[in-house]
Amino acid sequence: MTRPTTTVAGSNPAIYSPAGTHGATATRSEAYRWGQLLIGIVCMAMIANLQYGWTLFVNPIAEKHGWSRAAIQVAFTIFVLTETWLVPIEGYLVDRFGPRPVVLVGGILCGLGWVINSVASTLPLLYIAAAVGGIGAGAVYGTCVGNALKWFPDRRGLAAGMTAAGFGAGSALTIIPISAMIRTSGYESAFLYFGIGQGLIVFLLAWALTRAPDHAKSSNSRNVQQSQRDYPPSEVLRSPVFWVMYAMFVMVAAGGLMATAQLAPIAQDFKIMDVPVNIMGLVLPALTFALAIDRVLNGLTRPFFGWVSDKIGREQTMFIAFALESVGILMLYHYGHNPILFVVLTGIVFFAWGEIYSLFPSTCADTFGSKYAASNAGMLYTAKGTASLLVPLSSVLAAATGSWQAVFIAASVVNAAAALMAWFVLRPMRRKHIEQSRLSS
Repeated sequence: MTRPTTTVAGSNPAIYSPAGTHGATATRSEAYRWGQLLIGIVCMAMIANLQYGWTLFVNPIAEKHGWSRAAIQVAFTIFVLTETWLVPIEGYLVDRFGPRPVVLVGGILCGLGWVINSVASTLPLLYIAAAVGGIGAGAVYGTCVGNALKWFPDRRGLAAGMTAAGFGAGSALTIIPISAMIRTSGYESAFLYFGIGQGLIVFLLAWALTRAPDHAKSSNSRNVQQSQRDYPPSEVLRSPVFWVMYAMFVMVAAGGLMATAQLAPIAQDFKIMDVPVNIMGLVLPALTFALAIDRVLNGLTRPFFGWVSDKIGREQTMFIAFALESVGILMLYHYGHNPILFVVLTGIVFFAWGEIYSLFPSTCADTFGSKYAASNAGMLYTAKGTASLLVPLSSVLAAATGSWQAVFIAASVVNAAAALMAWFVLRPMRRKHIEQSRLSS
């Protein structure tokens, strides 16, 4: 028996009422779609350590094998490239077959990647593990974000932000136990046991994921304009507005990825890594404290700015966040040698960076429609992979100049440029694109 269609409170009924089944249950209760969102959030939290926990392993790996940081960080780049550049394919599979099979396979690969890391005694094997884990993480990430965009066309910023928050903040609860296991049992044990546990949870949760029903064309609010037709990936790739978003994504992602991968080496070079920091009675080493706070703020920023963008518009929110990131990066370089300021300023940097993973997917779906949301958002997400190519270069640049100054200044400048592009380039281009979609619908 089919349940009656439930309209989203405070929204136009056309937003949530499905236009067709497309192989899915035609109508679902309001609680059901929030349940789907929650499953996606937990799955994202389980794969978060593959990226955000990586910095904890860099120095122990280097100390054991004598490999350079730059050589080890190639594995991080491979992980991010495979995590991102294959998402369009995984998104196509989600659009075609639904989320369940893609996340099932993704969970297996995520666990396998860290198991291989635990026994990797050569750089090539470390790189293979990174590729395996990256493919798995991309399958889970792309599926969960795409599913959120489809289930919540009326609250895309918030839904994408909450889903991405699982990835941004998911490692916060495990930073301390992973650090402790690395110290007491070695990084190999941390890779092995956390890899198996995380992969298993994703595998089990995948069975509860279902395809979102097709939705009627979304209505437009005063601040968030949405396309009146669905654009397939072939059309999206020919659209200039897509490539403007892609360039902005690369520019902002590069600075954040540099901080994510290089935070431990930066703290070590600033000679504050193990300095105790006391904030509100909680005492932790500076790096551990910074990582824990960063993960929380990096998670909170995604639903926060996603919600803000639902209220005031995507481009306006981008301008505010990217400008804050530009200032935060510059201040981190100038004042980060102080342990307390290092903790506080890295928190600001991550808070102003993580929102790209809610703003860009929701803007993409607003611009190109819901039907191919997983594929189209996946193509845009490859910008993160492109940005990751700059991470090893940051190590080389820092080594060549003897400091992190050039890296920080470059990251600050590109964020400022992205803020200006959001307001003066993307905003008018998207307005024109959506007006054309109305005429052709």
